[in-house]
Amino acid sequence: MAWETIIGMEIHVELATKSKIFCSCPTTFGAPPNSQTCPVCLGLPGTLPVLNDEVVKLAIKAGLALNCDINLSSKMDRKNYFYPDSPKAYQISQYDLPICSGGRIEIEVEGKKKEIRINRIHIEEDAGKLIHMVEEPHSLIDYNRVGVPLIEIVSEADMRSPQEAVEYVKTLKSILEYAGISDCRMEQGSLRCDANISIRRVGQEELNSKVEIKNMNSFKELIKAMEKEEKRQRELYSFGEGHKVIQETRRWDSGKGRTVSMRTKEDAHDYRYFPEPDIPTIHFNRNLVESIEKMIPELPEAKKKRFKDFYQLTDKEIEILIGDKPLAEFYERTVKVGAEPKIVANWILGDLLKLLKVEELQGSEIPIKEKDLVELLKLIETGEISGKIAKEVFETMFKTREEPKSIIAKRGLTQISGEEQLERYILEVLENNPQSVEDYHGGKKQAMGYLMGQIMKATQGQANPQLTKEILTMKLQNLK
Repeated sequence: MAWETIIGMEIHVELATKSKIFCSCPTTFGAPPNSQTCPVCLGLPGTLPVLNDEVVKLAIKAGLALNCDINLSSKMDRKNYFYPDSPKAYQISQYDLPICSGGRIEIEVEGKKKEIRINRIHIEEDAGKLIHMVEEPHSLIDYNRVGVPLIEIVSEADMRSPQEAVEYVKTLKSILEYAGISDCRMEQGSLRCDANISIRRVGQEELNSKVEIKNMNSFKELIKAMEKEEKRQRELYSFGEGHKVIQETRRWDSGKGRTVSMRTKEDAHDYRYFPEPDIPTIHFNRNLVESIEKMIPELPEAKKKRFKDFYQLTDKEIEILIGDKPLAEFYERTVKVGAEPKIVANWILGDLLKLLKVEELQGSEIPIKEKDLVELLKLIETGEISGKIAKEVFETMFKTREEPKSIIAKRGLTQISGEEQLERYILEVLENNPQSVEDYHGGKKQAMGYLMGQIMKATQGQANPQLTKEILTMKLQNLK
């Protein structure tokens, strides 16, 4: 029997504001626990929320970037539930009149494009963070995150595989980053995913019970969790135990490699929504929407086309560069300073990404200046240093932030281009490797590569490769 998977996504995104949604407390990540709180975000009696207008503007901007309809009137609602990390015992969110509705984005999986519809985008406040103590009977609460402004982006159930769902989140993340809505740093919780997944027979119209997998914050774990939940549900239906698939919230246990039940999933009426009495209806005009639309920068799809047309890069190179906004910006700044587009792309996608991975740094933390990278590339072009030496210099630049010429001078790394000096090294290598000389004359041309390697080793990589090869070839011919 054939089954199909139905997936819808709910994405919570922290907005790039300096203060919280209803008070002036800062939103800085990593501050000491409970150091960014006040009576308003702690929900103390007698306090009143005041809506941050920047939250509304960023939500409108997100809606425009995601092709949504912007509702000129919307309201805030109270969503009532008790969790220990929500001090008011309710959340201020939006229910039936969200700020954005409709919308769509296009994804591409295995060369096939597909449109994913967006149901709505609404604004709300975040809850705090529970810290579970190892082998302790209690947990701690950090309220710093309480009141951090969020948008929740709710998709339609248009995805039919975990791969499509992950591509949807990646595409969404990229658009939000480029539009300046959020930094979307998943490892810091700026973007968190809830996946709603169900299984039904192919051809069946009605949907079966869905399961929500809560708070995923990495692509790698998201796809693992969805694949395991997909498999769990298929097995239950296949063995006649479909009644065990109930509407519930589950979490992903990466250690055990399975989803684990947390609680039964509530319906909307369980939250007892009602209009937030302390915040009036939100009204704005079309002029505001149009002014925000003009502020939206170049988005990923437009940038991909420009990179292909202007820089002549491959689709794979473009995908990697544009997948990290700071990396793409670093690339363009370097080209503008004077680097050849293809050459600098090779250095960024090779040596730079490798060093960033080793040091566990983000594209926004690149320690090399654009002008210094351009200078290094010019030193290679003029023959002052070899490509091998350049890699050594580049790594030192990355670690120390020094200029390339300073590193080369301190370490004496200037390329050897004097013919007399090179001849001495070459003759010494030929004298010490008679078998390789004999192999070369016997038709084994790979012996040339070995001899070149020995010369580079003797000169610590400082020999001018082109000149060295010319002199070596001449000397080998003379030895016939």
